[in-house]
Amino acid sequence: MNELDVVGVRVEMPSNQPIVLLREVGGDRYLPIWIGPGEATAIAFAQQGMTPVRPLTHDLFKDVLEALGQQLTEVRITDLREGVFYAELVFTGGVEVSARPSDAIALALRTGTPIYGAEEVLAEAGIAIPDEQEDEVEKFREFLDQVSPEDFGGSAQ
Repeated sequence: MNELDVVGVRVEMPSNQPIVLLREVGGDRYLPIWIGPGEATAIAFAQQGMTPVRPLTHDLFKDVLEALGQQLTEVRITDLREGVFYAELVFTGGVEVSARPSDAIALALRTGTPIYGAEEVLAEAGIAIPDEQEDEVEKFREFLDQVSPEDFGGSAQ
């Protein structure tokens, strides 16, 4: 498993499909995952430190974990099958629960939990952009503006 950081959420045009972009820590690969608009909003709120007046689903889940004295220890992006990404939430004591990557990422951002990606997933869907090539990162952002889920044979998570 390779640690990943959340770069941010972007909207792919012209379909207006949100994408969460993850970056390999200590590596040069980026992992784009198409997500739903609700999860995109939840991820963006968490990244910006925004707290809604009433808790969103992911805020509620975090509050429930705290109330029960449980801790989310890591999030794992574990698999990619037929264009669909899979994730697991790992809790104190090693309990694992299957989750959509978008929900897992939104919860990880709220709890400060590290996110990891399986090497197989990064090898299949990751896009290498060396850190020293700043202009290449901009080209990648332009690529995100033009790419569609169908280009990866995938659908929204």
